[in-house]
Amino acid sequence: MKKIIETGKQFLIFLIDIYQSKGLIWALGKQDLKQRFAGSFLGIVWAFIQPLVTILILWILFEKGFRSKPVQNVPFILWLSAGIIPFFFFQDALGMGSNSILEYRYLLNKVNFRVSVLPMVKIVAASLIHLFFIGMLVLLFLAYGFQPDLYWLQILYYLFSLIIFLMGATWMASAAVVFFRDVGQLISIVLQFWFWLTPIFYSLNLFPEQYHKILKLNPMYYIVNGYRESLIDKIWFWEHVNLTIYYWIVTLIMFAFGAIFFKKLRPHFADVV
Repeated sequence: MKKIIETGKQFLIFLIDIYQSKGLIWALGKQDLKQRFAGSFLGIVWAFIQPLVTILILWILFEKGFRSKPVQNVPFILWLSAGIIPFFFFQDALGMGSNSILEYRYLLNKVNFRVSVLPMVKIVAASLIHLFFIGMLVLLFLAYGFQPDLYWLQILYYLFSLIIFLMGATWMASAAVVFFRDVGQLISIVLQFWFWLTPIFYSLNLFPEQYHKILKLNPMYYIVNGYRESLIDKIWFWEHVNLTIYYWIVTLIMFAFGAIFFKKLRPHFADVV
């Protein structure tokens, strides 16, 4: 019992330290985004070019080439973009966050520096790019004649929900990569499978109903479907009580486990890198 209480106290202190470092996280996040493309002619513009080109290709391919039929009475490109943009953010944040300790290894021996903020720096950098694409997504819907409403603001809730999940995932992944470098490559492969296991290019209705519950176990289903329901279906997140409760149970477990895992391995980082 004493050990559990002590672990709880350490976990609480860990979270307080993170909160107190919010200014540092924000500053390093902006700096990280600038330094990622330092020395290139277009600079930070490159952070937006690849996703924009991807969406443009998909638009030409499906909207003009295959002339894909509307999904849920909306143009296919809108339905697709509402699902693929949050996954781009998830993929970018987790991929970069997993290598954050190795990238900033020179900070490990800094006195009083909270190494636990480093994975979050990558999440902030990815969030800044994602906010741009949320704006682009809104403009895309407006261009197709959709009128904004309160449901659109719900995207911020789903963004917050995903960030909490990512915090736990990047703490765990970044700590593991320090000791096992192959984990970084494994994460890239897992993300590719995760992409196709998430109903982004296809609708859940393509599968028999008995498989729906299995596919909904994927936390990214909640996020992708949430973006679409905010922009297209006009459904509040609390209308999916069971799914919302399930997502937050999984997310909080990931958050707590990631924080504890990171804190346990933190004292050994400097010896390994």
